[in-house]
Amino acid sequence: MDVFLGEWVNLLLRWAHLVVGIGWIGTSFYFMALDFSLDTRERKSPGVHGAAWQVHGGGFYHVEKYSVAPASLPAHLHWFTWEAYLTWVTGFGLLIVQYYLHARAYLIDPQVLSLEPWQAVAISVASLLAGWTAYDLLCRSPLGNHVAPLALAVFALILAATMFYTRVFSARGALLHVGAFIGTIMAVNVFAVIIPNQKKMVAQLLRGEAPEARYGKIGKQRSTHNNYLTLPVLLMMVSPHYPFLSSHPHAWLIVTLIILIGALTRHFFNRADAGDDFNAYGWTAFAATFLVLIAIYLTAPAPPAASPAVSDREAMQIVTTHCVQCHASKPTHESFQEAPKNVMLESVDDLRRFAPLVMTQAVINKAMPLGNQTGMTESERAKLGQWIAAQK
Repeated sequence: MDVFLGEWVNLLLRWAHLVVGIGWIGTSFYFMALDFSLDTRERKSPGVHGAAWQVHGGGFYHVEKYSVAPASLPAHLHWFTWEAYLTWVTGFGLLIVQYYLHARAYLIDPQVLSLEPWQAVAISVASLLAGWTAYDLLCRSPLGNHVAPLALAVFALILAATMFYTRVFSARGALLHVGAFIGTIMAVNVFAVIIPNQKKMVAQLLRGEAPEARYGKIGKQRSTHNNYLTLPVLLMMVSPHYPFLSSHPHAWLIVTLIILIGALTRHFFNRADAGDDFNAYGWTAFAATFLVLIAIYLTAPAPPAASPAVSDREAMQIVTTHCVQCHASKPTHESFQEAPKNVMLESVDDLRRFAPLVMTQAVINKAMPLGNQTGMTESERAKLGQWIAAQK
């Protein structure tokens, strides 16, 4: 595909992914808040579990939730489905155009595991399917009847996936795949469990039968999982833009912190929406903040070791060998028609101008060159870092 048209496809998919993702996340947050805000003392209609009065946009709303389902099916029933489906479809489309079509640059790192592009793509697709299967089996097992043990098992599954991905893909590809792994679980929860269960209850209503409460209970369980995984998956998806996360030597620990921070934050807001006493849940905000500080500490760069002075010529030789094929006025790398982020490194003055970025991406986080296609060595990174440090 032409590079320019490919960038437009990437942009439009990313835009669509954001739009439908906001819609899906918004409904998840809203319905969790609605559930927690229900007043169970107000039951004006038969079979109603609780009701809530809400105000928004200049209007007042009175919402009722049934314990199982109404006695008869209403004439108009709105289904919240396509937000989730399209979020996954557009996300997988981005995975294709960004990582599958440019696997050597973004997905494969020969220093991690030497793969052909088709092998990397096959592993990616198979792992997403395997992840959903393992998660679904956990939920259907006896653990599914116990909230805390099931949560710990799902947590362990995600960490196992993290360990696998960091041993197969490049740093940026690994954490991105952890996000895709979780996102796939969330989307298939809607497609394969939540909506089918709701349709079974509707079919029972149409047949004049009393709907089985277990279908709603299972759907609520999966919906709650999705709610608590939302914030971690969002950060995983943007992690490739922050190499101090994706390139960390102990990625499993970073993923652990991200999941805990996200889940604690989500729990804080859920309990606040429920109107609980702050003393009962306020600790989660302090715990999440403490874990953020730990994450900052763990990802802080180590001070550069002292070494002999590096000349301008040596620094430019390293940059010319490993950077200029992309970061030039006319890039020679097949994936670019213009320098990424308009960063050009064709002269010593260019290198001085963008020294902080080069230090972050190539020396500290080792995120560049992409997939280390040019085989930049640790010695070269150290020399480049020494040269940059001397410019201050």
